[in-house]
Amino acid sequence: MASEETQEPVAKKKKKKVVKKDKEKKPNSEEDVEEEVNLKIGSLMLGCVMEINDFGVVVGLPSGIIGRLPIYNLSDTYSRILNEKMDTTEKLEEIVPLSQLFTPGLVIRCAVSSLGEKEGQISLKVSINPKEVNKGFSSGSLKSGMTLSGCVDSVEDHGYLVDIGICGTRAFLPKKSTSSKQDLHVGQYVETLIEEVKDNGRVVRLSNNSQELGKTCARFKDGWTLDNLLPGLLVKASVKKVTPHGLILGFLSSFTGMVDFLHLDEASASTYNTGSEVVARILYVDPSSKQVSLSLLSHLLPPGGAMLDIYSSERVGEVQHGCKMTALHHSSGAIMEIPDGTTAFVRKCFLKEHKDELNANRLLALKEHSLRLISFSPLEQIHLATLRRSMIEAKFFSYQDVKVGQIIEGTITDLQKHAAYVWIADHITGNIPNIHMADVVLKNPEKALYKGLKVKCRVLSVEPELKKLTLTRKKTLLESTLPIFKSYADARVGRISHGCIVCVKEFGCIVCFYGDVKGLVPKHEMTAENLEKPEELFFVGQVVKAKVLRCDQENKKLKLSFKAVTEWDINQEITAKFDFMVGKSVETRVIRKMQDGLEVSIIPDEVPAFIPTVHLSDHVTNCVPLWTAMEEGDDISNVMCLSNNKKGITLTKKPLLVACLEDKGIPKEFSELQVGIQMVGWVKNIMPFGVFVDFPHGLYGLAPKSAMSDKFLSDISAAFAIGQTVLAKVTNIDEEKKRFLVSLKESELSLAADWSESGLVEGLKERKTISEMSIRDKSEDLQQLFAVYLGKKMKMTVGETREDGAVTLTANQLKDTTVLASKYHAQGLNVTPGTKLKAVILHVDPLKSEVHVSLLPKLVAKKKKLAQNSTLTATIQFTDEDFAVISLGDTGHLTIVPTRAHLNSIFNPTRFSVGSSLNVIVKEVESEKLGGLPLVSCQTLNTCHEQIKAKNQNLSHISKIGELFMVKVKKVSPMGVLVTLPSGTLGNIHVSEVMESPVVGSFPTSSLKYDKRNQCLEVHVKHNIMGTVELLNIILKPTLAKHPSALFKQGQAVSAKVVSVSSSRPLRLALSFTGNHNLEPGMVTMAMIHKVLPHLGLLLKLPFGNTGLASVTDLSDVFTDKPLESYKEGQIIRCWTIGKEKGKFIVSLRPSRLHKERPGNITDPEIQSVSDIKKGQMIKGYVSSFNDLGIFVILSRTITGRIRFQNATKYCIEDPKDISQFIALNTLVAAKVLRVNTQKGHVDLSLLAEDTGNSDLLQDCLELRVSGEETVEHVEKTAQRKRALSKREHKHIENEEVKTKKKKIESDSTLVEKPKLVKPDKEKKKRKSKLEDSDSGVEVFFREADDSLSKKNSDYVKAKRQKQEPSRLQVAFDFPWESTLGSLTPFAPIDDPQDSSGDEQEAQSKPVKKSRKELKQELKTTEQQLSHLEAELMDTSVRPNSTEAFERLLLSSPDSSLLWLQYMAFHLQATQIEQARTIAERALKTISFREEQEKLNVWVAMLNLENMYGTPESLEKVFERAIQFCDPLPVYQQLADIYAKSDKIKEAESLYKSMVKRFSQEKAVYLSYGTFLLRQRKSDAANSLLQRALQSLSSKEHVDLIAKFARLEFQYGNSERAKSMFDKVLTTYPKRTDLWSVFIDLMEKHGSQKEKIKFFFKRFLEYEKKSGTPESIQAVKQKAFQYVESKGTEATN
Repeated sequence: MASEETQEPVAKKKKKKVVKKDKEKKPNSEEDVEEEVNLKIGSLMLGCVMEINDFGVVVGLPSGIIGRLPIYNLSDTYSRILNEKMDTTEKLEEIVPLSQLFTPGLVIRCAVSSLGEKEGQISLKVSINPKEVNKGFSSGSLKSGMTLSGCVDSVEDHGYLVDIGICGTRAFLPKKSTSSKQDLHVGQYVETLIEEVKDNGRVVRLSNNSQELGKTCARFKDGWTLDNLLPGLLVKASVKKVTPHGLILGFLSSFTGMVDFLHLDEASASTYNTGSEVVARILYVDPSSKQVSLSLLSHLLPPGGAMLDIYSSERVGEVQHGCKMTALHHSSGAIMEIPDGTTAFVRKCFLKEHKDELNANRLLALKEHSLRLISFSPLEQIHLATLRRSMIEAKFFSYQDVKVGQIIEGTITDLQKHAAYVWIADHITGNIPNIHMADVVLKNPEKALYKGLKVKCRVLSVEPELKKLTLTRKKTLLESTLPIFKSYADARVGRISHGCIVCVKEFGCIVCFYGDVKGLVPKHEMTAENLEKPEELFFVGQVVKAKVLRCDQENKKLKLSFKAVTEWDINQEITAKFDFMVGKSVETRVIRKMQDGLEVSIIPDEVPAFIPTVHLSDHVTNCVPLWTAMEEGDDISNVMCLSNNKKGITLTKKPLLVACLEDKGIPKEFSELQVGIQMVGWVKNIMPFGVFVDFPHGLYGLAPKSAMSDKFLSDISAAFAIGQTVLAKVTNIDEEKKRFLVSLKESELSLAADWSESGLVEGLKERKTISEMSIRDKSEDLQQLFAVYLGKKMKMTVGETREDGAVTLTANQLKDTTVLASKYHAQGLNVTPGTKLKAVILHVDPLKSEVHVSLLPKLVAKKKKLAQNSTLTATIQFTDEDFAVISLGDTGHLTIVPTRAHLNSIFNPTRFSVGSSLNVIVKEVESEKLGGLPLVSCQTLNTCHEQIKAKNQNLSHISKIGELFMVKVKKVSPMGVLVTLPSGTLGNIHVSEVMESPVVGSFPTSSLKYDKRNQCLEVHVKHNIMGTVELLNIILKPTLAKHPSALFKQGQAVSAKVVSVSSSRPLRLALSFTGNHNLEPGMVTMAMIHKVLPHLGLLLKLPFGNTGLASVTDLSDVFTDKPLESYKEGQIIRCWTIGKEKGKFIVSLRPSRLHKERPGNITDPEIQSVSDIKKGQMIKGYVSSFNDLGIFVILSRTITGRIRFQNATKYCIEDPKDISQFIALNTLVAAKVLRVNTQKGHVDLSLLAEDTGNSDLLQDCLELRVSGEETVEHVEKTAQRKRALSKREHKHIENEEVKTKKKKIESDSTLVEKPKLVKPDKEKKKRKSKLEDSDSGVEVFFREADDSLSKKNSDYVKAKRQKQEPSRLQVAFDFPWESTLGSLTPFAPIDDPQDSSGDEQEAQSKPVKKSRKELKQELKTTEQQLSHLEAELMDTSVRPNSTEAFERLLLSSPDSSLLWLQYMAFHLQATQIEQARTIAERALKTISFREEQEKLNVWVAMLNLENMYGTPESLEKVFERAIQFCDPLPVYQQLADIYAKSDKIKEAESLYKSMVKRFSQEKAVYLSYGTFLLRQRKSDAANSLLQRALQSLSSKEHVDLIAKFARLEFQYGNSERAKSMFDKVLTTYPKRTDLWSVFIDLMEKHGSQKEKIKFFFKRFLEYEKKSGTPESIQAVKQKAFQYVESKGTEATN
């Protein structure tokens, strides 16, 4: 306490030593609090409940200390209930919340339970557990009349059992003895009075009557000691001593206590004398230091003291000025009086800045102080304040200071998965939810955020009463310039704001804004297109722009829309809150630096705006340095609004332009312009023919090259700079075209006489600002750079000499800066490296970090005195585009002069070269405006334009503009009239000046001519301006293109629109007669065919230099066979512009587009998207390409359909590439739509006759195999034809037929169909039906051959194939992966029947003529061979015996992993490991990506292959690839099984551990790992794994997981443990019949007969005990007894 100084000196010295040690450990804002109160764990204190939260109570302690009472520090009973509820995972709703156990303002007794430090502040926790508060009592020390605190232990019928913390004592509080009308709850704090003590203190009866408690004082006879003395006791005391800082009291005969000055009653303060009797309340008891503190404040004494009316203050955080210090207690603090009369107390530690020494005399000497109220102490009923300036000026002090939508900065103090906690200020902490950590939801926030990271956030919501602050770090929300919806009143209809999606459902999504504002976006308002599944396009955490459609403020409902948001709406929203007006002065703050300017925010409206770099100054050389010196957060004043357009608000800081805008008389509209008016503007653009000048209010004019300067300009770009401020005079106004010309000539402009001086002062002021801004928080070197100034003399050391003669120097003050002395400034001096010379500063360049100096003796010498108004010859020493440094004669003085005498003057580097001279007049010797430099005026700067003015005046007598003359016509020409003026001067009247408004079609001249070579018209606009009209800009109909010269005659007046202006001389305009000057989508225009692109369409030349492309499907509404045949290069056509892609217009020639008002016959309508195509629809298109995947047909310019070969024709094509031999590209086909995939844009078509009704795509005359003709039938026809022929012609016909039908069975041939046999017997019919039943969908074909004709040059019989129902291939062949390489043997070769027949034919030397019977027999033999070959191919039990056989089968079933694995096994049997790997890689590339399981099978086979025959490295590579392309979990499981089966136990266990970490939420992983461990007889490890699984998985999966682990224990582990596991589960879930069934089955399978029957009767008996009757229980016992007797009898027999 503050009155601790009344203790003995020895104790004080010892205490200070301890306090000093503690102080060193606590470098925080409350480091002296512990010293003042002497806090220790176990100390008893009186407290007042200030705030009640869900998990704790905030308690106000003496001296304004804040303690926290956690929910677990109430009582043992309440803590036990909490633990039980937590363990059973039941809802905590049954537990009485703290808000019902405590009331704000309640005075309680508590003990200090822990004392620590958290976030730089004292963390004090207290406890009201009676065991800690009443620890000094025993059963024997209890007396009636004592007051004790306790907590309700249980609620009984007639009262409450109260826990008073005394072992062996039971306390009972009758309901009739309580003052509360409401029932008490378990854990509730009660202040009680002992009414009766029984059985030597073992039983106590209590009372809670507030009146009796309020007047009960502690008595000496009760035997109070220092160990059991309690805070809150009311005692009668006498004053022993009065001190300046309080009182020393004696009470209970032998006790001494202190009363701090804060606890003295002001009303009775003057009556306290030694010996006075008072009633006091004990505040604080520390038995270890024998310190007791008391209070005499009236609100703590009877009749009050149990409940305080005032326990908090809303004034906390206020800053008060003009406060007076009424008292200063050197060891405690000071009493301050606030201007409104309120008293505040400032602790000693808050009287000074942190780490500063306390100067009491200085504080007392100050008449007034400024302070901030930092807290409120309910026990003292006084505000606590601070005098620390850092805390007074702090932006945030309490949660009330933080506003919703505000952008704040903080530091991350803790990072959790669900949120990141951010420190904002002392006692202010915010949290960033997971979805608000970034624009996208972070799965691993620890990778982007970390403890200690400084972050910028925007406040989403603030709840000061709960001290809850929610922030967002989403960049879009931080940088949003849209209005913020802080309440439903802000969300007016039509407004747009950024929000965050918090929920996505089928009906729409919910968007949350700021505070509690949220709204619903219905499904139909999310996108313009139909959206079936919103979750596919939107996700939780996504930032969106939403427009308010409807707002119900009363019910807090919002209806929003995404699709209604437009760019125009957004711009309107941003600028709507700002009252924009050109010339309005605003204050801005820099938000971001862009390459071409500054993005600023207009304060306080927070409206975004932009200041271009060129608008930062009137001086071009100052603009970039000013931009460089600016930083984010800088405030810029004296800025004016310039324009507001679609790009936003543009501001300017040009001083001359600002002054111009302040003048209300400047033109604001084009109609206010007058010839001769002068305006301030800036150069917008520089062209070869002149410069465009922008002016305020959106006006802009052109200054022609001839009107830019009084001198001839060869290079315009060197004369003016973009953004340069200029003064312009209006010389010509074109009312019709709303444009005007200006002049920048100095001779025609008048400027203020003092402009040169004011411009110089303004420019130097800006450079000084640049210096001040550049040294903020920058390096020491940069500060040294700006510490030097013009005219400063320094000693420097000479360095090296450069090629241009410049000398580098070094100086101690400019270590890392380049110091240069030009050749001129070092001439005649010894510049040997190392020489030390004196130099004078001429110029500092901050951008290049250079300092220019002079070593000339006349400049380094001592300065001479200057005389005002004296004329001197000045020498230029340094120059840039705006200013020059000059030396004034031989005086040694340096100063600055402008290089431009006029605003529009063009910098002349030769005139202002270093060393040249000027005549100047000294106006001021030391000018304050120039920082002490002399102010001079140059005499020779204004002579140029004055001479030109004089010359113009001399010529003015010839003629004046606007003067009327009577002239004599000398010559008439089509282009004009040559006249003679009265003075004899010749003049020319141009054709455009002949008539005021020539009628269109009239012929004022004959100057119009047509250029046939260039296909364009040439037009004279003025005497020096030509115009060109291209052919496409002349006509509107293609028929007029044949003779365009007939449309116009020379001299005819025409009306045209300007398309563009050429940049070369002479000036030439591109014109248009069609009324358009540019091309946009949706227009009908003329076009010229530039090139005909086969198979694609037409490449067109469009007006205004554009090109276009017309697809072959956009040429007509009726598709024709040869759509491009009627078009030729150079042809003129009309077209419709659809859109623009990659710089080209997409156009259409369809009549339905060109003539929408009268649509004609549309046979083939235009297809806009895939959704326009329906399944089963007939559609036309043009063949575009062929490849292995099929035939591709163009359906529209964006959609291409595919026709698989089996859906293209009934004929079988051996090579898909051969299709191009039968079908030409661009062939028109009509197809039927088979499938449409709208998501991927795929369209599958069919050209088969049965689908389209048309003839087959391929002609019948082509000799191709037709599926459907019987092979044997064809053979019979051939035989009949042969019998009809004569024997004489038989050989010839036979040879011819054989030659035309020669075919050979090849092993690597493509798939062919199976022939049907002529005479199928019963066995074949059975086999056929069996194969058809086992249909697997794999079509197998083969080619037939004539075995009888196998000679080297013999003939083959060609037979047509027969179509048969495709049957599936069953390959009964597998590879034993467990075999070793040594056990593999190659396949034995199988004899080919074709080989023997070939040998027999080679043995025949000559062809033998065969009879009809022999031919018939030969045909029969051929049939049998074909039947045999068919049977082999159809028999699934026959293994493929060659590579060719596998390749043939894979062509029909490329996605069959079984076939690929058999192919791999075939190579492994032949010990061809690399070939097997190659086959596996082929399989992965061939199998469709949709067949995930088939691909997984191949990956598993590769893992097996590498495990047996590869290396660990190769296995690891395959494994890494597999988890990239497949679902990782199955791959992990398969590899683990492979390891386990191959007895690689270590590898398997390591892999399982990785799986548990990676797939911690997958139950299957734990089961697999558990099975593996139990098979390895690691039962303990399996049990540990089970415990880990229970922690990781959700509770709903626990029961099944335990049951499955128990089953595994039965199979592989300990059956007793398994039974124990089942017992626990069935005890908790006795109604799970499925578990009972499993348990019984396992017991029957794994248990002994004795165990089985014992288990059965035991469970039967337990069930009957719970749910049955005594009779049923006895019946079970009887049955068990009978069973035992029967077994005993059997054993006896």
